[in-house]
Amino acid sequence: MREGLIRLCSEAEGKLEAHYSDMLAAFDNPLDHLGVFPYYSNYINLSKLEYELLARYVPGGIAPARVAFIGSGPLPFSSYVLAARHLPDTVFDNYDLCGAANARASKLFRADSDVGARMSFHTADVADLTDVLATYDVVFLAALVGMAAEDKAKVIAHLGARMADGAALVVRSAHGARGFLYPIVDPQDIGRGGFEVLAVCHPDDDVVNSVIIAQKSNDMHANGLRNGRGGQYARGTVPVVSPPCRFGEMVADVAQKREEFANAEVAF
Repeated sequence: MREGLIRLCSEAEGKLEAHYSDMLAAFDNPLDHLGVFPYYSNYINLSKLEYELLARYVPGGIAPARVAFIGSGPLPFSSYVLAARHLPDTVFDNYDLCGAANARASKLFRADSDVGARMSFHTADVADLTDVLATYDVVFLAALVGMAAEDKAKVIAHLGARMADGAALVVRSAHGARGFLYPIVDPQDIGRGGFEVLAVCHPDDDVVNSVIIAQKSNDMHANGLRNGRGGQYARGTVPVVSPPCRFGEMVADVAQKREEFANAEVAF
């Protein structure tokens, strides 16, 4: 049932993005009007979170020359926000299975000589990408690429076999009830794919996607091949970078109110 809901969400999201991409393309400079999309602020916040996690947890920080975004869609907001706000010198290669989605996306950058010059769009299945994956410093994997767990694991294993040692991988996942909208990615599948998981973040605000930061490791890839599905996903404890649970705050607040009422009754 959950998988069916995720597929329904994926179809609806694709139609929504196609509609707004066509709407934006009607403007002389579409990038000046991105705010018409109702969830644009979510992409701003998610991309900021991903950049900050990369900068904090990837050893030596990040200054990528080339980035690949797998599953960019007709509204490549994530690539745009990262390029415009966080990575001003980086070239972005955006990949999607749908040629129509790429055609729509490319129209949005026709009037921009900065970000537009650093954006390219390619129609391809990630399974068909081979040597080119080794040229990227960071690869982003969209939440809806590989909707079933086994499909996601195959994509991650393919990336692990082809990406350069030391390159970073950003995987979008989900947590808790948000797993009814997007696939939940097991960090151990990332480890078995040849990556060391560096951090896992479960936001509790309007950002729906969880974020997993990992780094390609030839040692981890070799261990994963030897150990099969029993491989470890990190050399040490992986930090779960999430805000504190609000339930604890609620309990504390209730206890404080109870004490205040008790004191008030005594005083009366």
